[in-house]
Amino acid sequence: MTYFILIIGAVFVNNFVLSQFLGICPFLGVSKKIDTSLGMGMAVIFVMGIASIFTWLIQQVLVAFSIEYLQTIAFILVIAALVQLVEMVLKKFMPSLYSALGVYLPLITTNCAVLGVAILNIQAFGIETASSLLQSFLNGIFSGVGFTLAILLLAGIRERMTNADVPKPFRGFPITLISACIMSMAFVAFSGMVG
Repeated sequence: MTYFILIIGAVFVNNFVLSQFLGICPFLGVSKKIDTSLGMGMAVIFVMGIASIFTWLIQQVLVAFSIEYLQTIAFILVIAALVQLVEMVLKKFMPSLYSALGVYLPLITTNCAVLGVAILNIQAFGIETASSLLQSFLNGIFSGVGFTLAILLLAGIRERMTNADVPKPFRGFPITLISACIMSMAFVAFSGMVG
């Protein structure tokens, strides 16, 4: 039951984009088309999941040497290496998705949602037991799923907005922000699900 609550909490209740407002740059920048949004979401899921494991292991090393103050720098380096791996794989095997993601793919390195999940995993679950590693990994994966859900929902709305009769002052970015705000309010309704 604990893992189920963790998963529901990561996807809906504590959604990094719509509840905690982390990772807004790629959320707004890549959400113009569903296919590129799905590609970005998959990249974020991979990076968040693997980063959760590596940052948990690195935190143990930092604690062992009493240099926990280097946590943020060490986590950014791990995330940057993982993003480079994703970038190389996409460039080699999916060049159209690589070019569609453009500048937003390297921005995963500095995406505060990815760094946020790594730091929050350490704060929430600790590094004492193997179950804390599993909880960190699940939180990382399903936080990425929550990011993907949010970006796909916004991409679907934005694709429909291209054919909608939106008043001239609201066309483009203003209607995107309004849509994101309404989505955020809808996700607040999930806050009563998990205490």
